[in-house]
Amino acid sequence: MDFWNQFPEKEQLLDKKPANTTIYKVNGHVHTPYSFSAFNSIEQAFKMAKEEDVKVLGINDFFTTAGYNEWAENCQKNKVFPLFNIEFIGLSKIEQDAGVRINDPNNPGRIYLSGKGLSFPFKLDEPYASRLRTVNEKSNEQSQAMCELLNKHLLKVEVEIQLSYSEILENLTEGMVRERHLAKALRMAVLEKETTESGKKEMFERIFDGKLLKSDLSNIAGLENEIRANLLKSGGPAFIEESPDFFLDIKTVQQLIIKAGGIPTYPLLADSVNGGYTEFEENKERLYADLLSKGLYSIEFVSNRNTTESLEEYAKFFTEKGFIITYGSEHNTPELIPLTLTNKSGEELTDYLKEVNFSGACIIAAHQYLFAKTGEGYLNSNGEPKLMQKDEFEILGRNLLEYFYTNKVQ
Repeated sequence: MDFWNQFPEKEQLLDKKPANTTIYKVNGHVHTPYSFSAFNSIEQAFKMAKEEDVKVLGINDFFTTAGYNEWAENCQKNKVFPLFNIEFIGLSKIEQDAGVRINDPNNPGRIYLSGKGLSFPFKLDEPYASRLRTVNEKSNEQSQAMCELLNKHLLKVEVEIQLSYSEILENLTEGMVRERHLAKALRMAVLEKETTESGKKEMFERIFDGKLLKSDLSNIAGLENEIRANLLKSGGPAFIEESPDFFLDIKTVQQLIIKAGGIPTYPLLADSVNGGYTEFEENKERLYADLLSKGLYSIEFVSNRNTTESLEEYAKFFTEKGFIITYGSEHNTPELIPLTLTNKSGEELTDYLKEVNFSGACIIAAHQYLFAKTGEGYLNSNGEPKLMQKDEFEILGRNLLEYFYTNKVQ
């Protein structure tokens, strides 16, 4: 797909400053069924985007770019500008040994990192392509091992259910089994096994080692979250501690993202952990210094986890530091929420946050375009940002969007 070559050259796009000052609605972080998603299909995501007038949408699956072609096709069909992203789970042994939580509220040392604006059509040279394949394979290996532990636990508590990893892989996924797929499979098996409400609740209680079920049986998201919390997370019988066998170190993840044409991006958890912050994030100045030391110059939020006050506080702080900032909804749970971004109270983002998000999306859009055209985008060959050209990238990105919306791009 010759997507980027349909746009004018950089000089032509930069020939004039944007006349249109519209701040378009952006959602820069959405998972699809290629990892795990609230959406039944990519088409469903774009149906919602059109209904809600979301004009920029970023695919952000775990460990895979397999959905990129389908994503681009739907973007063109629906006049929604595409951002091509990816997400990894890495491991920092130093923080793990120190018991420091980074951006996972339950697992010290585990770190989520996104790559923003990867190459499209996707291309990754060796040995990095093999490393990415290995990440996918190791992820599935970990899920298979967790499935085996889950089955052992079910035998121990005398519940006559055994999950088939191969059936989960074939029937519930697009080739990648995540922890959430295991929770979904167990939830479906329990509800199918027992015919009465009391029987279903009693079976969940046995599976949870005597803990009472908190969620209503009709609350799919609640049931699956309880399964994960009781069985698959730290302290649960099917939990597997992070190790280098299953998780890459931070530097390797960053290297993969950069070689794939992307911008390594740190997803902030901020005040979503019971109203508190992780040890890694609790001090903004120290967080800023730590991110710089790790070579990270871009951050993002899943905005519906945070208060408006926190989102604006961090946005102002990191904008002054020259960071790219974007927001998304993730859609990485069974709950199908709107694509229109909100805070944790369900209130739509403020005009300031919408502007920050749109600015970040424009820079990523320009980065994608230039990387496809020249082999280098917002990051130089050393992976460092071109801070002095940030405004130019934003203008270029805005003009790319305007061209996309007003011209036929196949």
